[in-house]
Amino acid sequence: MAEVAIQLVSATPASAGVETTQQEHTQFDRLTRQTLRFLTCGSVDDGKSTLIGRLLYDQSLILDDQLAALERDSKKHGTDGANIDFALLVDGLEAEREQGITIDVAYRYFTTPRRSFIVADTPGHEQYTRNMVTGASGADLAILLIDARKGLLTQTCRHAAIVSLTGIKHIVLAVNKIDLVDYDEARFNEIVADFKKFAAPLGFESLQPIPLSARHGDNMSERSALTPWYKGPSLISYLEDVNVEQDRRSEPFRMPVQWVNRPHLDFRGFSGTLASGRVSVGDAVIVAASGRTSTIARIVTANGDLDSAEAGDSITLTLNDEVDIARGDILCTPKDRPEVSDQFAAHLIWMSDEKLLPGRSYLLKAGTRSVPVTVTELKYRLDVNNLGELAAKTLSLNEVGFCNLATTTPLAFDPYQANHTTGAFILIDRTTHATVAAGLIAHGLRRATHIHRQGLNISKADRARIKHHKPAVLWFTGLSGSGKSTIANLVESRLYAHNVHTILLDGDNIRHGLNKDLGFSDVDRVENIRRIGEVAKLMTEAGLIAICSFISPFRAERDLARSLLDEGEFIEIFVDTPIEDCIARDPKGLYKKAIAGEIKNFTGIDQPYEPPLNPELVLGRESAQQGAAKVIAKLIELGFIDEIENLDDWSI
Repeated sequence: MAEVAIQLVSATPASAGVETTQQEHTQFDRLTRQTLRFLTCGSVDDGKSTLIGRLLYDQSLILDDQLAALERDSKKHGTDGANIDFALLVDGLEAEREQGITIDVAYRYFTTPRRSFIVADTPGHEQYTRNMVTGASGADLAILLIDARKGLLTQTCRHAAIVSLTGIKHIVLAVNKIDLVDYDEARFNEIVADFKKFAAPLGFESLQPIPLSARHGDNMSERSALTPWYKGPSLISYLEDVNVEQDRRSEPFRMPVQWVNRPHLDFRGFSGTLASGRVSVGDAVIVAASGRTSTIARIVTANGDLDSAEAGDSITLTLNDEVDIARGDILCTPKDRPEVSDQFAAHLIWMSDEKLLPGRSYLLKAGTRSVPVTVTELKYRLDVNNLGELAAKTLSLNEVGFCNLATTTPLAFDPYQANHTTGAFILIDRTTHATVAAGLIAHGLRRATHIHRQGLNISKADRARIKHHKPAVLWFTGLSGSGKSTIANLVESRLYAHNVHTILLDGDNIRHGLNKDLGFSDVDRVENIRRIGEVAKLMTEAGLIAICSFISPFRAERDLARSLLDEGEFIEIFVDTPIEDCIARDPKGLYKKAIAGEIKNFTGIDQPYEPPLNPELVLGRESAQQGAAKVIAKLIELGFIDEIENLDDWSI
């Protein structure tokens, strides 16, 4: 493709004296003006913004008023004396100019006679790696800058790994500031050799090393006389010629449904952008998740109907059959369908200050569909220095890990390397709604495909009926020493006296058996409550009232336990005893040891407790007997048990 474009630039159809059609002119324009999306990345202060500014300057794309403003700003914020500081053209944020770093992703658009460009200037500082992921997600090529004085750094390796993970296959290794090492060929060759050794497992399709001085323009737009030993192209020449075209039209047809279009009763269409492939009127299509099939009746656009459409087109499809299709479904070809599974393996690029907690429920957003998901296992964390696999229980900000995930409902997907649209997702914190990770699906996990739910003759309602009460979960939460277990014991004793079938699950007792393998780290606490939630659900299936007494410090896990049950079955009881009172009681002597540093990860001391936001019941100011009476009264009020006489008389 690049060679064709080069030939056409030197002899356009008109100059060749050949009569051409409008279609040929359009094809010529597409080839010669093909847009290249690229990003600059690398460690902080390696010269990314300077490189982009210099590119724009050399192509005479800076207006006179912009240049005048740049000269003024260079005197105020510049780092090159009286000379123009080209980095300031891109570092638009005042905070960036004051710190001399790029914080946000800055996009610039420019053209040359041979190509159009969209460039993303991404942050180099480790703190803003998540912003770099954003820029990489839409790029075809990456310019990875390395300071010739420093060589490969940790952030250089991290960015190279992320670039590979996000599917970028073409790299320009820009060894910048070559002027500061006296244009030394040996230093350039040393850095190139080091990077090639590091990047060998990353599978880049092309790697073009170029020695640069972005500040002085060496090898930027023309080959520099100061590097006579370098025989390769200048940077702009290479960017104009490189072929990064990926023909998504030849890939299997995929169209995520963004909107079910019903303007009136006589029209029902499914709107979206073709992620890959082609589709024509009359083609057979299938809904990936449900397996329902039909054929294309019309391909509707704002400019009228089409006979066919291809990757990148935004269209509305109507079908010849009434098929149940909703926002988030994926339409595909019946002969090459995506995988549909509720378990898969993926790389996670962690983007939150809050650590990943395997076992915690997050929201997975893939395209236009959102489903609850749990990271069931963190297989390893990627060592960005040598691409090794490190054992880990969690991921912190900017770390990359390989995980197994499980969704509550099956999801249609392709591996990310096969289709970037249907193989990518983000994770969202269910409490704060913040994006915490970017995910790239590696493959599905075909586990236990021979196991199906067994139909049972006796239902939960049947079991509850013979017990003469409804099943429920009483979930007591609060600090250690708040009185949870005392009240829970009183509640069970009183219910037992009135022939109510119960089971009491207490935090300390469970850790002697089912959860004896768990410690008190955040990760283990999450898994502790996840298991208890599943056990409590089984107890309600048996028709019991399950009384659960656990500190359960995190809202997300209490919400997960609630989500496992039928509507209204989960009764959250917050025993709101002030920590001062808990410390004063200290029935087990735990606070004394925690304050002395003898116990780590103790809730209320060196680990936070997240109080419920909307519990069904709040206790703490009354006696244990009064609190228990309130709990039973709540059960009566909600219709789980019948009226109990003399509820406040605990002598009975």
